[in-house]
Amino acid sequence: MSEQQLSRGLKNRHVQLIAIGGAIGTGLFLGAGKSIHLAGPSILFAYMITGIFAFFIMRSLGELLLTNLKYNSFVDIVKDYLGNLPAFITGWTYWFCWITIAMADLTAVGVYVQYWIPSVPQWIPGLIALIILLVMNLATVKLFGEMEFWFALIKIIAILGLIAVGVYMIISGFSTSSGPSSFSNLWSHGGMFPNGITGFVLAFQMVVFAFAGVELVGLTASETSNPEKVLPKAINNIPLRILIFYIGALAVIMSIYPWNAVEPAESPFVQVFVTVGVAAAAGIINFVVLTSAASACNSAVFSTSRMLYSLSEEKNAPEQLSKLNKRNVPSNSLFLSTVVIFIAVVLNYVMPDGVFTLVSSIATTCFIWIWGILVICHLKYRKTRPELAKKSKFKMPLYPLSNYLTLAFLAFILVVLALAEDTRVALFITPVWFIALVVIYKMQKSKEAGEEQETVHATH
Repeated sequence: MSEQQLSRGLKNRHVQLIAIGGAIGTGLFLGAGKSIHLAGPSILFAYMITGIFAFFIMRSLGELLLTNLKYNSFVDIVKDYLGNLPAFITGWTYWFCWITIAMADLTAVGVYVQYWIPSVPQWIPGLIALIILLVMNLATVKLFGEMEFWFALIKIIAILGLIAVGVYMIISGFSTSSGPSSFSNLWSHGGMFPNGITGFVLAFQMVVFAFAGVELVGLTASETSNPEKVLPKAINNIPLRILIFYIGALAVIMSIYPWNAVEPAESPFVQVFVTVGVAAAAGIINFVVLTSAASACNSAVFSTSRMLYSLSEEKNAPEQLSKLNKRNVPSNSLFLSTVVIFIAVVLNYVMPDGVFTLVSSIATTCFIWIWGILVICHLKYRKTRPELAKKSKFKMPLYPLSNYLTLAFLAFILVVLALAEDTRVALFITPVWFIALVVIYKMQKSKEAGEEQETVHATH
């Protein structure tokens, strides 16, 4: 193990905003139009249901992290409760999840910059963003927290601005091309389930993807100055944030416009501000989604480097990856992750119109594994360490019912992914990743066993 320790440079406000930033992805700003088109007003129930299970996942993670503050990340938890192989698979899978998300977000950065400068090739803004994020992350963990704080703040102000403007439009009965704004628009155009149960179920794919990254607050545990106070607060506020930011914003949008008047290909946020007569609305929202993509990519660079550090500490990745620089940042891990993310810049140069639906659906499938494993670890901890559970001040609510319901929900999402044509491919590709990891692990262990035998022979 390395003599140095990861720096505890994150303050309460950093962790609170990282938790919000993790729960508000580009899925809300851009994916909302598609989700509303699929499910109509019933999308609100999809967010509510997914939000409840996200809360359960986070509560199980929070309880586990606070039982042992020496845990660097949840891979340490998986090793503790399920053994080396599941920990190896979980660590590398989580790294892979965030690498794919970073690639999608870097591409998004390029697309958003083209809105202002159409002549710039898509790969250039992505490359510049990646270099800036690398430099920032190499400096100190406090600087990462500071960047995330401001990125998340911009997103929050944009959503609260939309809700405030929207509520004013609804109360004043503001007329749009589709008629007056009113809360009755939520149920007077074919009811809450205008596309039946099918539309409602299919919308879960986009909704779950919007929640990818909510567990990031768990990775910041080892770099928080007061985890016992900060973590429970960040986790307990998740339901309220989902209620305001997701359900509040979407309810307001669908009250201003009936669900069938929302353009699926456009950001409904832009639509609302343009209607009010804010001429620069499209530009403002473009800036917000640009910072949102940069923020998600920043989170990815941070989390992938911490994951490699943790894997290296557990001897599941090369030893050099656990080396910390003078500022207690895992610099080698940061460089390796950045080099892999750089593939996205190359892809944007070679095939700028490449489809990233596959990448994001593979990431979603992998996130289901991560969340499921966390809930299983919590079950194992409660069963095998009752004395620890007794002392816990941050118990999982409704245990064990909440655990089993969460696992059933994640299985349901896998079925939903199989139903949609564009995401079905991910279900065939992802098992290849898991099989490859098992093979690499077995090869690594047999090599280690062989080296040990050689050492024994040499000493005799």
